[in-house]
Amino acid sequence: MLVEHIGELVTNDPARDGALGIVRDAAVAIDGERIAWVGARGAVPEGVDGPRVDARGGAALPGFVDSHTHLVFAGDRTAEFDARMRGERYEAGGIRTTVAATRAASDNELRANARRLRDEALRTGTTHIEIKSGYGLDVDDEARLLSLAGELTDDVTFLGGHVVAPEYAGKPDEYVDLVGGEMLDACAPLARWADVFCERGAFDEDQSRAILTAAKERGLGLRIHANQLEPGPGARLAAELGAASADHLTHLGPGDAESLAQAGVVATLVPVADLSTRSPWPDARALLDAGATVALATDCNPGTSFTTNMPVVVALAVTAMRMTPAEAVWSATAGSARALQRFDVGTLQQGARADLVILDAPSHVHLAYRPGVPLVRTVISAGAVVHG
Repeated sequence: MLVEHIGELVTNDPARDGALGIVRDAAVAIDGERIAWVGARGAVPEGVDGPRVDARGGAALPGFVDSHTHLVFAGDRTAEFDARMRGERYEAGGIRTTVAATRAASDNELRANARRLRDEALRTGTTHIEIKSGYGLDVDDEARLLSLAGELTDDVTFLGGHVVAPEYAGKPDEYVDLVGGEMLDACAPLARWADVFCERGAFDEDQSRAILTAAKERGLGLRIHANQLEPGPGARLAAELGAASADHLTHLGPGDAESLAQAGVVATLVPVADLSTRSPWPDARALLDAGATVALATDCNPGTSFTTNMPVVVALAVTAMRMTPAEAVWSATAGSARALQRFDVGTLQQGARADLVILDAPSHVHLAYRPGVPLVRTVISAGAVVHG
């Protein structure tokens, strides 16, 4: 396949000029599921043959990488959202509403809803996605959710440490022992990552450390929900344990940005969750100025960020969090790939997976310049046109 007549191509190739490695009047050759060649349209190598995709002068960029989602669930939390918009404060306990509905749902019901959301994300340009468990909170249901997530992605995250399960109310340390013991034994073979909600109303620093340490001993990479509701220990704990990413970071404490940067922990920001909970915007500039790698993600979940739309995330990052369009696009592609410690996605270089989005716009800047407008014209995933 040859994608041609690309007006502006974002490659994220550091060997090319600029932060985004932009090539003008470009083309991309695809062989099977991989990028075979990238360059100026006038320099396409001889022998490139096969179907042609005409970008019609539009901009093209790597498929978005969504490194933080909760897609496997059942139920609805419209009433909670409505109450929050009428002034009620967000607390972590609403997760238990989704746990009850998810436990009661069949595999096919959960599968159908997760696939619907995954397809929705694909239509807006997300070609790689991470999916967490966390709405089972018992051994069998957490394993079930991980198995279903594994049907949609190879970046599956165990989140038994989401909140304390309802049957362990008042006994959080017993639940932590379950998560770090029998639950991890059942779930570790089904996951690549482990996560914990280190927050008021969920797990404190010592409990979070215990869960993540147990997961690391079983060979899982680490992620953490940190500093969402107030300044706290989550960011520092991520740095201490060498987590791949610390996510949310709505409330940075003194030295948190520097600690993340020095430890190489990616700072994953989820601005729709802050919008939906009427929280302050994360200080993206402080993180970038400290030298931290910033990623962007949807945090798609039924309670606080019910969106699969990465272009909306990019627009908010630029207009509300003071990132530049180039920073936001990089963070939603290469940055999120780094949060998942992957280098085969989020970039358009030879050998990378052929995930490419063509916009009905001349520049990547339009993702922020025209917020909410459906600019994604064509989506190519692993070398196949899946939308457009």
